[in-house]
Amino acid sequence: MVFEYAPAPESRSVVDIAPSYGLFIDGEFTEAADGKVFKTVSPATEEVLSEIAQAGAEDVDRAVKAARKAFEKWSALPGSERAKYLFRIARIIQERSRELAVLETLDNGKPIKETRDADLPLVAAHFFYYAGWADKLEHAGYGTNPRPLGVAGQVIPWNFPLLMLAWKIAPALATGNTVVLKPAETTPLSALFFADICRQAGLPKGVVNILPGYGDTGAALVAHPDVNKVAFTGSTAVGKEIAKTVAGTRKKLTLELGGKGANIVFDDAPIDQAVEGIVNGIFFNQGQVCCAGSRLLVQESIQDELLDSLKRRLSTLRLGDPLDKNTDIGAINSEEQLARITTLVEQGEAEGAERWSPACEIPTSGYWFAPTLFTNVTQAHRIARDEIFGPVLSVLTFRTPDEAVAKANNTPYGLSAGIWTEKGSRILAVANKLRAGVVWSNTFNKFDPTSPFGGYKESGFGREGGRHGLEAYLDV
Repeated sequence: MVFEYAPAPESRSVVDIAPSYGLFIDGEFTEAADGKVFKTVSPATEEVLSEIAQAGAEDVDRAVKAARKAFEKWSALPGSERAKYLFRIARIIQERSRELAVLETLDNGKPIKETRDADLPLVAAHFFYYAGWADKLEHAGYGTNPRPLGVAGQVIPWNFPLLMLAWKIAPALATGNTVVLKPAETTPLSALFFADICRQAGLPKGVVNILPGYGDTGAALVAHPDVNKVAFTGSTAVGKEIAKTVAGTRKKLTLELGGKGANIVFDDAPIDQAVEGIVNGIFFNQGQVCCAGSRLLVQESIQDELLDSLKRRLSTLRLGDPLDKNTDIGAINSEEQLARITTLVEQGEAEGAERWSPACEIPTSGYWFAPTLFTNVTQAHRIARDEIFGPVLSVLTFRTPDEAVAKANNTPYGLSAGIWTEKGSRILAVANKLRAGVVWSNTFNKFDPTSPFGGYKESGFGREGGRHGLEAYLDV
């Protein structure tokens, strides 16, 4: 017997979106110097949510000056005092978590159960965690008197807007730096709500500044001569441009870039558990995750059994209204991203890979892509090499552990990997050979503020989270 799902929409009434928002500079919302604005839309419905001020070079300069001025007093505060502000921010985020989850879902398109159950708890946890470090920096292993760097210029992506903000701002403030942050142009709203949280928490003016805008805003921030530290999460191509801009300056740089994670399933893996991990690895947040398990490496002897089980599971996923609590797969973040996914998938078919998607109704408005898997994929296929950043899984096979490792490492990226087996010795042996910053065993996409995250090769350098995440914001 199959039960029908009744709609279970989360109410939009918990969030009040203003018709327009300014830039947040020196504790105040203000218009852009040249008066430019842009619109942010809901990817699920294409409705305009709000009009946002667009920061230019003059605004970047104003914000950096405000952060520089605030730095003197902020960095001079005892760590225990800075911690109080961070604890306060964390608690306000918890109090407003339902409102922020709905806001994030509206602006980003991801399902409410992800923003509510994954993003928001982690956002608060990061602020709590780094609040705890603020008065213990001398014990972090970076010398007896670690000093903050100064003004941090931070550029974040659209796939986890509020979580990436937390990853950047929490360690920066805990270590005594001040911040100018540029959110992604398609998802500026949660960062602007965070600006309001900073005011609610009584954070001194100028300590956090938020500048919505496009790539040129980010470029102006990265190139500003009075920025001491640059932190970027986003595409490898932009990361390379930032590295060129920063080269030869004294700016400290961390880059968290793309990925093409391998999810390796051995023949002794618990199949049902592995299937759940595969689904979570590539269809969580519509596959718009830099550490997504977008390449499935399955041992040849269990390929048919695993694929049958995986296809059955994909047929039960629900695609649709992201505000519905039953929804598993929400909208793609933008028209531009949808076009990129579509192009790469068509290329996969043209190169001879076999495409499969479960039957699912695609809404008539908004940006949507059905969960897709490719079989008969070789390592030469573009879908096995390029980061698609969408709900698309490439399936490859292997016979021996050595072959699995060789195929997993055969990528310019090195952000994440997964291993599925019941043998602890095999987990350790294989994990030690994988060139990936994070290796999950018998799970996938699990995050914790105490654990460092980052990549090798074209996935970037530096670590965020954990004790290691403090180093990027300290003069060590």
